[in-house]
Amino acid sequence: MSDDPARRRLTHSAPKWAIVLALAFTGMASAYMFTLVVPIQSELPHLLDASREDTAWVVTITLLAAACATPISGRLGDMYGKRRVVLALIITLIIGSVVAALATGIVGVIIGRGLQGLTTGVVPLGIAIMRDVLPPKRLGTAVALMSATMGVGGSIGMPVSAFIVEHFDWHALFWVSTGLGVVAFALVRILVPPSTLRSPGRFDVVGVIGLTIGLSGVLLAVSRGAEWGWASPATLASGIGGVAVLLVWGWYQLRTSEPLIDLRVTAKPAVLYTNLASICMGFALFGSNVLLPQMLELPADSEAGFGVGVFETALLVMPAGLLMMIISPLSGWLERTVGPRIMLTGGTAAVALSYVYLLVWDDSIWHLFTANLFVGVGIGLSFAAMPMLIMRSVPAEETGVSNGINALARSLGTSTASTVMAAVLAAMAVDTGGVAVPTAQAFTTCFWIGAIVGAGAVVLSLLIPRHPEPTQHASVPNGR
Repeated sequence: MSDDPARRRLTHSAPKWAIVLALAFTGMASAYMFTLVVPIQSELPHLLDASREDTAWVVTITLLAAACATPISGRLGDMYGKRRVVLALIITLIIGSVVAALATGIVGVIIGRGLQGLTTGVVPLGIAIMRDVLPPKRLGTAVALMSATMGVGGSIGMPVSAFIVEHFDWHALFWVSTGLGVVAFALVRILVPPSTLRSPGRFDVVGVIGLTIGLSGVLLAVSRGAEWGWASPATLASGIGGVAVLLVWGWYQLRTSEPLIDLRVTAKPAVLYTNLASICMGFALFGSNVLLPQMLELPADSEAGFGVGVFETALLVMPAGLLMMIISPLSGWLERTVGPRIMLTGGTAAVALSYVYLLVWDDSIWHLFTANLFVGVGIGLSFAAMPMLIMRSVPAEETGVSNGINALARSLGTSTASTVMAAVLAAMAVDTGGVAVPTAQAFTTCFWIGAIVGAGAVVLSLLIPRHPEPTQHASVPNGR
């Protein structure tokens, strides 16, 4: 071992807290990309001199790129080194940010946003790196912190982006993301040791192409169906075509000797139910991100609005993300004390109760603020538990790709929530001064949907086996 420079650096690496800090900062920078353009989303048609349908791609392309790249980058990390792939993903973030910052039209912004979306894979890869380099007693807390970055980055990013837009040109948003990428690259390059645990084999190029085409079709149908029309040829072709490609892709994955994703591992009850619960939690998180800011920003004379400004709204939403980070040490202690399964049940129950709370109390800004704090606690506990449940049930050489699939499940939930909530609010709107404004009943219906999805997550968490079936060389053995 002493003759291997990479292994020597792994043994004599930076302090563990510094490694966690570098990875957590990278995760927050990645999560920020999803809320980066939220403050200017309604102004994009004017800023880019394009139709609203075309500017919707500024958001859609990021979701598509993130969903497709996350499991693929996880597999690449398992094969060629997780740190190496993290650095490559950060480079795509930097390039994408520069391209968008220099863009004068919509094409450049869409290309840049697509490249920014690719960097989402750093979160599951960061969790996998932590598994490789941290002692067992510190792993739960570190994983909780890394998982929390997905909420923290977006929550902090909202007021930051709103402030930038109010005081600077919109291109400054992308120069800020460029700077974040440069800092993240330097931190990972200097502090994170190279990965020595590799999964040898052939990279499944056919599997990558099939997964990308299939996921793109399904996500396009989900994210653009309301705009295109659910029965339109474009929506049907994307949705049905995507499902068909994924079915063929699954058949191929089960029969190839070195698949991109081992579907037999993902079919294990512990992994399957955790990923299904992840879809529900992604839905619940993004559902609150869609509903609560809209309620706060709608005119005070509307049925359900409070007339709060964009920047003030962002400040009201931000504490939920900060709460996710604050409870990270508690999550680590709970994971060691009661186990990730009970943590997941508690987290999903908190999210479901937050929507029930809104069904009873939603006539005050502080009611919305309190409900959002419940969401923050629930998501913090749930997102911390899910990677630990996954890693207890998969081989060590599949840590990266398995966490990538779990992140993909959350992305499916967020994409679905965006579409469902937007469709309900649009369908139950009234004309107010020439503008369609959602009614109070529209928000109540959405709260019912969130509560039902949250309850479904609770049920799925209870279906996870108390003792996962034995796995040879499990990434994190049960009862470490």
